[in-house]
Amino acid sequence: MAVPTEIINRKLSHFELCAHHEVEFRTKTTLLEAVELVHQPLTETALDDIDLSVEVLGKRLQYPLVITGMTGGAEEVGVFNREIAALADRLGIGFGVGSQRIMFRHPEAAETFQVRDVAPNVLLFGNIGIAQARELTSSDVVRLGETIGADAMCVHLNTAMEVIQEHGDHEFRGSLATIQRLVNESPLPIIAKETGCGFARESGAKLVAAGVRWVDVSGAGGTSWVGVETIRNRALRHLGEAYWDWGIPTAASVCELRGLNLNLIASGGIRTGLQAAKALALGAKVVGVALPVLRAYTTGGIEAVEQFFQTFFDELRIAVMLCGAASVAELTPNHAVIGGELLDWVSQRGLPLK
Repeated sequence: MAVPTEIINRKLSHFELCAHHEVEFRTKTTLLEAVELVHQPLTETALDDIDLSVEVLGKRLQYPLVITGMTGGAEEVGVFNREIAALADRLGIGFGVGSQRIMFRHPEAAETFQVRDVAPNVLLFGNIGIAQARELTSSDVVRLGETIGADAMCVHLNTAMEVIQEHGDHEFRGSLATIQRLVNESPLPIIAKETGCGFARESGAKLVAAGVRWVDVSGAGGTSWVGVETIRNRALRHLGEAYWDWGIPTAASVCELRGLNLNLIASGGIRTGLQAAKALALGAKVVGVALPVLRAYTTGGIEAVEQFFQTFFDELRIAVMLCGAASVAELTPNHAVIGGELLDWVSQRGLPLK
């Protein structure tokens, strides 16, 4: 049975809108601009010797970076997945696929998520929405990951996107129980992932109690998936316009969750190596990027994506050196000073400053 045309069109629409339209937050930022890294003029390192590697879920990444899940389900975006995954493998960074929901009803779509043959060593994340995971058995969810050779499964929490989407999911009762079930029954690690609206400490504490050890904060300030759906669905535009900028900024999300015994992936509006260094200094283990990769690919192909990453890594390496560290793993909150709106956020929320 062929994948229905409306599903393919939706996948291609998301890809095209993110590539060519204004889909980022309009007034809200990541608040990384409120973070200053502490310059250490007495540096005892050599730039070329700065170690940017980090271990994530048992694999050593050459750089603390994951290309977070974007797409899958249509042949055209399947080509994108394969080319980007192959580059990620070559560079030594992680890669995630988009929502695999389509694979459950249409197994023939699996090929658009298959990248292992071109990226045999890449740290690979599968992906399923919480509303779908709740209706599937743990074995079903694991099968989605194992079918593509994933090292872990992201379970994405996308309430804001769904409730303003025409025919979107409006029922989210049982979400925490679903995550706890998956953590207990899945041989694959489970990563709780937002989709651009960030994380609050209360939710993080519940995830810790459920056994989750990895969270992708996917904070506000980057791509607004509420905005993407607002452009797609004119019928509910009034709701989308009201909630386009909804969410907790990326830097605030990291501050919300640090100190909870969680490994954090800081994604959501990360565009430069300097921003990445700030997020890592705040407490993230690795950072995630998506939109800049998609846009570089659509304008200049895989060569443009590789150039983006080389610039990104160069910036990150210099930031680590100027902080007086010999490796990215040495960055800690002691290397960062927060001010402005981020300090206000941390203070009003009663969060630890370090």
